[in-house]
Amino acid sequence: MTTPEKAAWERWCVARERALAAPESWLGLAGLYWLEDGRNHVGADPEAAVVLPHGPARLGEILWRGNALQWLPMDGEVQSLASDRDGAPTIVAAGDCAFFVIERDGRFAVRVRDLAWAVRTPFAGIDRFDYDPMWRIDAAWRPLDPPQVMEVPNVTGELKPVAVAWQAVFDVGGQSFALLPMSVSDQKVFFVFRDATSGRISYGAGRFLDVAPAANGRIVLDFNYAYSPPCAFTPFATCPLPPPENWLPFSIEAGERRYVG
Repeated sequence: MTTPEKAAWERWCVARERALAAPESWLGLAGLYWLEDGRNHVGADPEAAVVLPHGPARLGEILWRGNALQWLPMDGEVQSLASDRDGAPTIVAAGDCAFFVIERDGRFAVRVRDLAWAVRTPFAGIDRFDYDPMWRIDAAWRPLDPPQVMEVPNVTGELKPVAVAWQAVFDVGGQSFALLPMSVSDQKVFFVFRDATSGRISYGAGRFLDVAPAANGRIVLDFNYAYSPPCAFTPFATCPLPPPENWLPFSIEAGERRYVG
């Protein structure tokens, strides 16, 4: 029998696979290059500061001066570049390649996309556990008094302090556990966690979970929606890793399994 909850999850799975199979997918990333202050050459030349998978040896330059970034193409007009700091970054397209600037802790890097990746290596899909209503958990949403600061690592080894004012408290097997959110907004609550499946069945560095905001002191943790982070699909992502506070000692056999494509 298909319940409304399972039907909604099935629709989410279809959308998730479509997004990963798209030209702009994480699977299409072809490089991550940290910029230096000044001029950074961009092109297919392997000695360039930003190497494109194909195209002309020298496509142009990215000029980083102060807090400003400009794209100086060999053929075309100068263009200001916005990073992803305040929203969607400026995307520069060049044939089957595209690139954009990300900002991390005051540093700029360029992510390069190969928009034709799926032609050469079609997406094979994701393995996941069957939907299990047991892992749709109604948890208490409790304030932390006082709030605390988590030191959250990422895949590059850097630590980022994250202020936390709430916790989701729930029971599994007669024991009480808590998860601390990475971020809380009016649209969603975002968690990064690992469990006893991590590295065996699911992605070794943990999984992500987005849930609806809390209401009346309760929050629903539906682990059927647990998904692998971008760094499970590409080495060119800068994902946060689960803080020690979110290491769960039991297996959550729900959500996405480890990607082996």
